Amino acid sequence: MFGRGASDIGIDLGTCNTLIFVKGKGIVLNEPSVVAVERGTKKVVAVGAAAKAMLSRTPGNIIAIRPMRDGVIADLESTEKMIRFFLSKVLPRYRFIKPRMVIGIPSCITEVERRAVEESAYKAGARDVIVIEESRAAAIGADIPIFEPAGHMICDIGGGTTEISVISLGGMVVTNAIRLGGDEFDEAIVRHVKSVHNLIIGDQMAEKLKIEIGNATPDKTIEKVEIKGTDAITGLPRRLEIDSVEVREALKDPIDKIINEIKTTLGQTPPELAADIVERGIVMTGGGSLLKGLPKLISKETGVPVILAERPLDCVALGAGKYFEFAKGFDSILSVYDNLNG
Repeated sequence: MFGRGASDIGIDLGTCNTLIFVKGKGIVLNEPSVVAVERGTKKVVAVGAAAKAMLSRTPGNIIAIRPMRDGVIADLESTEKMIRFFLSKVLPRYRFIKPRMVIGIPSCITEVERRAVEESAYKAGARDVIVIEESRAAAIGADIPIFEPAGHMICDIGGGTTEISVISLGGMVVTNAIRLGGDEFDEAIVRHVKSVHNLIIGDQMAEKLKIEIGNATPDKTIEKVEIKGTDAITGLPRRLEIDSVEVREALKDPIDKIINEIKTTLGQTPPELAADIVERGIVMTGGGSLLKGLPKLISKETGVPVILAERPLDCVALGAGKYFEFAKGFDSILSVYDNLNG
């Protein structure tokens, strides 16, 4: 029962959203990584989209929490409950057939944090758990021919982390990751609005601004959006109109940090592989890569072509789900390395 019939699934256990890929079905779930529980008893009230709607709006007896922070597990128990709920939603026979899970994780996490991911998956009902680097999973999901003897650079900007890797012959030649992503974009907007306009807004309002008029490079037209929040001085509700120029200024610092990390990675890349990257370009994945004008700005700052993946939000989950198809390729590469070293 736990062998032939077991499902293979890939999970992008993201800071903002959790995506699940089921073999033969594709992406079957994309929900916010949020859990609402009763205070004291920790009984689950809602998970996913329903729980996200409760963020900062719950009564005193209910807490809406995000169990993932900066790409790692901040609350092990809530993460386990969240995975268990999502699995029961997408796998009808989940209670009887335990799945094999492949989970994409940031390369910058510690061994303790890595074990926490594995532990939460096993407790949620996994038969086997394999964790792989997010950028490697994203490269597979973006259909990059990673087993070629050529350099491929991928930049995955998630909710809590940004990971930049150079991959050749299936291996990670250079990898750098920083705990900065789409969440930091939102926080930068919150700080800017408070410091410039004395208006306190929530993360969801900041996210709305980022999606609707956020940009990394000057645009031909200046877009405007009305936002609502609390006046920092009077404590009363207030409306404010903000434009895309201000949002771009607010996002400048986190964007500069990402670009500097990309430049650092390019500087650490062997010359032969760097030449391949100049020819093939940098592939961008993750929700943060969808920020308007960001690929264009990175290309301008690095002098390297930048290509946005066809399905940037899905790449990590797609790659994790396809991992077993590529497992033989990884095994053959490892055997070559062993023979060379043996």
